[in-house]
Amino acid sequence: MKNLIKKLLKTHPNIGFSIARLTLGLVIFPHGAQKLLGLFGGYGYSATMEALTTQMGLPSIVAVSVIMIEFFGAISLIIGIFSRFWAISLAGMFLGIIFTAQLEHGFFMNWFGNQAGEGYEYSLLIIGLALTIIIHGSGKYSIDHLISKKQ
Repeated sequence: MKNLIKKLLKTHPNIGFSIARLTLGLVIFPHGAQKLLGLFGGYGYSATMEALTTQMGLPSIVAVSVIMIEFFGAISLIIGIFSRFWAISLAGMFLGIIFTAQLEHGFFMNWFGNQAGEGYEYSLLIIGLALTIIIHGSGKYSIDHLISKKQ
């Protein structure tokens, strides 16, 4: 178990990976805050759960996971703790989004409101940033780096 945690925390001490991690966390955080707290014009936990389970037909465990990954995962990425875990969670979530909701609408986002739904270009950017973190870790300026230096 200790080796697994050590591998999760190990990070390449490069500022570029810190930038990728911060970017991902800062982009995802408002979405999580909308869903959990109702900030940034969001509906909050109850209404989001209702929408995800009733309108989108997601199982409750998946809906709760989406909210938790977007909120707590984003905060964890911003501070750089267990970033690989949260990056894997986000990559998996966005792969699911692509295959369940976006693939049928093509590559491009619905910038002009002239297609039935969103394409998957945004999701690919999220997955790309997540893969960088999965492979290289949190980067130089992270709690993961501080902890792994002490081990």
